[in-house]
Amino acid sequence: MKNQWSISHSHNYTKLKHSMIRVAIVSFLAIGIATSFSFLLSSSLPKSYYHSLYISNSISDNASISHDLYMLTRRPHAAGTEANAQAAAYVLSTLVSYNIDSHIVSYDVSLTYPISRSLILTQPEPASEQLPITFDLRQEIYDGDPYADVAHEVLPTFHAYAKSGTVRGAVVYANYGRVEDYKTLKEMGVNVTGTIVLARYGKIFRGDIVNNAFEAGAIGAIVYTDRKDYGGGGDEGWFPKAKWMPPSGVQVGSVYDGAGDPSTPGWPSIQGCERISDDEVEKQGNVPLIPSLPVSAADGETIMRSVGGQVANEDWQGSKDSPTYRLGPGPGILNLTYTGKKAIETIQNVIAIIEGVEEPDRFVILGNHRDAWTFGAVDPNSGTAALLEVARRLMKLQERGWKPRRTIVLCNWDAEEYGLIGSTEWVEDNRELLASRAVAYLNVDCAVTGAGFHASATPQLDKLLAKTTQQVGDPDNSSQTIYESWVASDNSPTIGRLGGGGSDYAAFVQHIGIASADVSFGKGYPVYHSMYDDFVWMEKFGDPMFRRHIAVASVWGLTALQLADEEFLPFDYLSYAYELQKNAEDLEDEISDKGIRLAPLFESIKRLRDAATKINQERKAIEENRVGAWKFKKDQVKVREINDRLMMAERAFTDAEGLSGRPWYKHMIYAPSKHDDYGSSYFPGIDDAIEEARSLSTPEAWRSVQHQVWRVSRAVRHVSQVLTGELT
Repeated sequence: MKNQWSISHSHNYTKLKHSMIRVAIVSFLAIGIATSFSFLLSSSLPKSYYHSLYISNSISDNASISHDLYMLTRRPHAAGTEANAQAAAYVLSTLVSYNIDSHIVSYDVSLTYPISRSLILTQPEPASEQLPITFDLRQEIYDGDPYADVAHEVLPTFHAYAKSGTVRGAVVYANYGRVEDYKTLKEMGVNVTGTIVLARYGKIFRGDIVNNAFEAGAIGAIVYTDRKDYGGGGDEGWFPKAKWMPPSGVQVGSVYDGAGDPSTPGWPSIQGCERISDDEVEKQGNVPLIPSLPVSAADGETIMRSVGGQVANEDWQGSKDSPTYRLGPGPGILNLTYTGKKAIETIQNVIAIIEGVEEPDRFVILGNHRDAWTFGAVDPNSGTAALLEVARRLMKLQERGWKPRRTIVLCNWDAEEYGLIGSTEWVEDNRELLASRAVAYLNVDCAVTGAGFHASATPQLDKLLAKTTQQVGDPDNSSQTIYESWVASDNSPTIGRLGGGGSDYAAFVQHIGIASADVSFGKGYPVYHSMYDDFVWMEKFGDPMFRRHIAVASVWGLTALQLADEEFLPFDYLSYAYELQKNAEDLEDEISDKGIRLAPLFESIKRLRDAATKINQERKAIEENRVGAWKFKKDQVKVREINDRLMMAERAFTDAEGLSGRPWYKHMIYAPSKHDDYGSSYFPGIDDAIEEARSLSTPEAWRSVQHQVWRVSRAVRHVSQVLTGELT
């Protein structure tokens, strides 16, 4: 029996084994066919499908953005602090959770922090019958403030990189502290020499307010937040009741008007690197040489009441219920003391990479900074939350089979507030790779401050921005697109330019020459750089439903997808040529009586226009004349070559020597205004030379203007050569 059972069992086992093998083979083939079909299905989906999916309501998430913003703004997180390192860890862990290859790049940079501050107002005897006023220089917690328990972590109000020292002098009121304001004071017979200037925020970069005061002869500067510009008066009230700056609110910030670590000008602040001394930093001319402090509207008005002399002009006055603004000097006298410390601190950039499949060596870069002077709900973490939303949606696309043609790089910068440090150090660290491989840089700083879409860009991206905004709905009017609202508000979409030094695009555009854009909703907000820039303000006044955040993420990401996925780069240099033509005509009107020849500039712009037209025609011819796979393969070499020309053309606007006296700024078309780092001037080298020539009024100075015209003309000519791709 035992043997008979064994034979039967063996026979049955053999049949079962063969049956299992047949099932396995069939199953394998079925899985293979299904997998192949799935692959073919997913790979056959056009990029436009994924682009439409990216901006669809099905994968956007207000709640996710709100949560990220809340988490990022629970504590003040200035650069170099433990709280900001924790914020970096949050960004990194979130990106990793989205299955995006991410890492931290650290730099050791020179930052400054306040040690002590003192501001005392007195009046000369016997004019004063009151005791000296000692200002407490403190922003007040409001009733019900959910962040009261961490308010002590907010840095004392100060100016980063301010000069340490003690000064005493009569007060002179200088309006917004612009060059033209000091001209007005001089015309009115007000002597600024040896005084302490009182100026208000609102028109130019705070560092230039302090530097302009120094150049006018002042020994110190106080910069205050005027209610006329930042609200808080009348029946409406202020935060948290209304959006306006409270009376004790202070706008802090940096007064360094360079870019990157001041101690490593032009090279990255890697561990153990070369550094220049503090004296050499001062000689560079980018840090103030007199002490300064920012103060509140309440303190500014108290100081203003101590100022006598002539009544200021109407446009220099404050709000209706403010005291009468007078010019001084005095009789009020200020005693100003500031002591700061310099420290080498570690900052952390978070970098995430989605590698391209067909052109992994071409980079489309998105960037936003993370560090904030206080809680940073608007500046900058509305942008950080939008960046994480972009990353989350890209993850969703990847899950559905999308892979980018070109590599997408997501960057979360550190120490922007101190002077664009994190982004600048990274750009300097990767200069050669970026110069040869970066397609474009897309920046978002304050993603949302209120209603209304705003964009700035290098001109070849104008049409792309118009196209993407035509596909994204207006968050404040569901019946139309962002583009339609944009056109309605300005009659035509007004795209600003990127000559100012206000955010992290600076190193990309002005130092290397990379096509760039910057987008946001709203323009300015009252609690800027104060401790009231918190999640409560955003939730109540900036974007209660977080729809504007969603819209920014949609425009930002869709623009990146177009740049990463389109076969031909969506650049149009005709827009650049038309812009330069207009700028040159404006310049001609400005200096037509000075004997400056602009013919070389106009000729180079004409060459650019012709080259831009030619490359557009080449692109169109390839798109229209394709027949067969062999032709397609042959075209790929030509497509790559055309794209390289489009990518590298922006580099040709740069000059290795840089601007005269400002060698880090190498772009001949866009750079900050010499007396306003936030301001932008076209042809900055020519603009600087004209200003000097008008001051010196010598033939040599005007010959320098002509030299700068030639420099710009040569740069524009080089751009046209790159676009044509032909040797002379």
